[in-house]
Amino acid sequence: MSAVAAVVVTYNRRELLRRCLNALDAQTAGTPDIWVIDNASTDGTDEMVKARNEDHVFYCNTGENLGGAGGFSWGVRRVAREGYRYLWVMDDDCLPEPGALEALLAADRSLGGQYGWLSSRALAPDGTDQPMNRQRSTPYRDIAGYEGDCIPAVMASFVSLFLPVQIVRSFGLPIAEFFIWSDDWEYTRRISRKMPCYVIPASRVIHAMRSGGVVNIATDTQDRWPRYRFFYRNDVYLYRREGIRGWIWLLAKDVWHSVQVLMHGPNKGMRLAILWKGFCSGIRFDPPVQGIDEQWENNR
Repeated sequence: MSAVAAVVVTYNRRELLRRCLNALDAQTAGTPDIWVIDNASTDGTDEMVKARNEDHVFYCNTGENLGGAGGFSWGVRRVAREGYRYLWVMDDDCLPEPGALEALLAADRSLGGQYGWLSSRALAPDGTDQPMNRQRSTPYRDIAGYEGDCIPAVMASFVSLFLPVQIVRSFGLPIAEFFIWSDDWEYTRRISRKMPCYVIPASRVIHAMRSGGVVNIATDTQDRWPRYRFFYRNDVYLYRREGIRGWIWLLAKDVWHSVQVLMHGPNKGMRLAILWKGFCSGIRFDPPVQGIDEQWENNR
């Protein structure tokens, strides 16, 4: 049994998942145990994983599409109870470079375990930085760059997040009810309020996502508009905890997105309704934070 368990959440992206598993198998620090958390894919993901017939790969089907947030909450709870020391969390389109895990473990030793989480540098397939995955130095500002060995940060994505299992026991699970978007920001910010957290630039991953742009209903494709109700709702939950400055940030962002909607594209009224209904539902949104030993529920 490895000290590290990679928790990979997937949904109907069999070939991307295959590439992710191959990248994990190629780690210079040694192959971690790999837990594939499948949100009930229908594309033959289960057959592909099982056909690999690898003792260090464990397949778990959640039984339904819980969204990214639900998948991470379900998977982190499931794997954290298995006796590992560390969890390495990622999406199925995350392709760690061979030295990614080695750099995270080296940082763990250097810091003497005194941190909440470590985050890798996420690159696009062309080698440029992925803007969606740029970590935050404050809740409102991206880190300036990737110069240095260990960069303080307060928010990071689930595209290669490394954390001790003891941190999960102390801070609970990601919030399943978020369904998609901002669950990683919320979780990493929950931890960074109490513990120092860091970006490790030497740990590099390719994030092979379809679109690397920022999340904004004004510029996204029409087929994705309905899911934005989660984004604008979840951001209210996240930033209202930051007090008056958080509320100012929220209103400024959503007003600016509204202006952009009015300036670009069709169905302006529909998109504005999604945005502001999401904002209003976020004011009342109060999902529970569950621990790993509680009965897991998904009440979206």
